Amino acid sequence: MTQNPIDGSPAAALAHAFRPFAEKMQREQLPDVAIRAFQRAYGLLRSGAKLLVSESDIRPVESVPSLADLSKYHDRGLEALASTALVKLNGGLGTSMGLDGPKSLIEVRPGLTFLDIVARQVEALARNRGTRVPLVLMNSFRTEAESLARLSAYPGLSGSIRPSFLQHKVPKVDAHELRPASRPTDPELEWCPPGHGDLYAAIVTSGVLEEFLHAGIRWVFVSNVDNLGAALDPCILGYLASESIPFLMEVTDRTAADRKGGPPRRAPDGPSHPA
Repeated sequence: MTQNPIDGSPAAALAHAFRPFAEKMQREQLPDVAIRAFQRAYGLLRSGAKLLVSESDIRPVESVPSLADLSKYHDRGLEALASTALVKLNGGLGTSMGLDGPKSLIEVRPGLTFLDIVARQVEALARNRGTRVPLVLMNSFRTEAESLARLSAYPGLSGSIRPSFLQHKVPKVDAHELRPASRPTDPELEWCPPGHGDLYAAIVTSGVLEEFLHAGIRWVFVSNVDNLGAALDPCILGYLASESIPFLMEVTDRTAADRKGGPPRRAPDGPSHPA
């Protein structure tokens, strides 16, 4: 990545400040798309930009199709299963629970982790529907080895497609100097995963998108690996396929326990296919 000399402009100042990050990421052989994405985020950090969306600029989603309304798409969904893959977001650690390993390896039933249950759900889907839907994990560099070791007990879940691909990683930023954080005694701690939003870039740069297309995969069901209620429903899949909807989100009523995240919102001129 070529940097311009400082000429007093904001762009040149950003390029100069970002150079240590770019060089660090290049040494790790991270793709240009990941470096550019991080440079944009770093620029927003340096600018102090307010990223909150004003209530006046959005409006609530007042109605969405209910699952009961989609029953007519069931048969179309069964047909689309052969062109569908499951991607489970598996980059997180169980640090908030006092763990230092993948959150998906927390035992949630005697002898069964989140990942075990996901694998068995995929196996049950194949038995019940007669179609094997590939399971692919999006791991981080912190979760890859342990998760694949656990998943090895369930061979064939991903079929001809690789069982996982990696999120990119980004340098941690020193909060005071806004320079790359340094931890010479443990350099791995100088890096962190960029989060679930990295899905689109990582699925392309990893080569998994090409594998999906080669295998005839057109639809991808994405959910967190610890969301065991996120099951592939033929009616929703059929609705997605029949109506040629490029992106669809399944939502449910919030409860008192749902304190994280937020309800669906749309821009005044936003898309008309929330679900």
